[in-house]
Amino acid sequence: MVSSAPAQNLFVADEGSGNIYEFTPGGVRSTFASGLSHPNGIAFNSAGDLFASDQSGIYEFTPGGVRSIYATGLSPNGIAFNSAGDLFVSQNNGNIIKITPGGVRSIFASGLDGSIGLAFNSAGDLFVAAGFNMGTITKITPSGAQSTFASGLSYPWGLAFNSAGDLFEADDGSHNINEFTPGGAESAFVTVRDGPLALAFDSAGNLFVGEDSSAGNIYVFTPSGFRSVFASGLDYPEGLAFQPVPEPSALGLLAVGVLALFVRRHRHW
Repeated sequence: MVSSAPAQNLFVADEGSGNIYEFTPGGVRSTFASGLSHPNGIAFNSAGDLFASDQSGIYEFTPGGVRSIYATGLSPNGIAFNSAGDLFVSQNNGNIIKITPGGVRSIFASGLDGSIGLAFNSAGDLFVAAGFNMGTITKITPSGAQSTFASGLSYPWGLAFNSAGDLFEADDGSHNINEFTPGGAESAFVTVRDGPLALAFDSAGNLFVGEDSSAGNIYVFTPSGFRSVFASGLDYPEGLAFQPVPEPSALGLLAVGVLALFVRRHRHW
């Protein structure tokens, strides 16, 4: 069955090479940006600008690839946007930094030693993978209340939600991709050969996984768990993000409606 979901390009922060690559849905690779210092986290805002973190700070890229410095003085591991457009940054020191669209910076949460992956659910709760020493996933409400969502994990790294609200976790130590229901029930979705790092879902519900291996693979898993190799030859693909699906314009919706009306009235020609 052919999916009707809009096609999206995949962007990859390749830490070892210092590049951000762009892949078409067919797997054709091009270099979107280069010269970064160990890029790790990437995320899109609602306007379609790409944000990337590396050892020197956070950069903003326009869709055309024009780069500017967005934030400095941080040691970021992962980044994510909430629905209000605030950027959240995880750090080794256990702090989660919040940066508003206007650039105002504050500490949103602390005490999460070695935090890496970040992901928001549809309710606006932030989930944080603290992998270096804690082996936990922490849930933080919009008001900042913390609770342990999962524990006993083996180096949790990347996080991503599917459209059903289940949380997927790249467990680098066990090589598992774990799936958690909204209530916290855990199961192993798949196991990969080497440690999984970054996770991202496309609009069709396929899960893309960046793998910590000498082959530098990115795997794609269908919702049923069928695996294929999407790309290889990368050097530590630590961040994955799909470009946002464009919202249909009012003019476009009007054109679709007029066309549908025309077809209904003249379908018996």
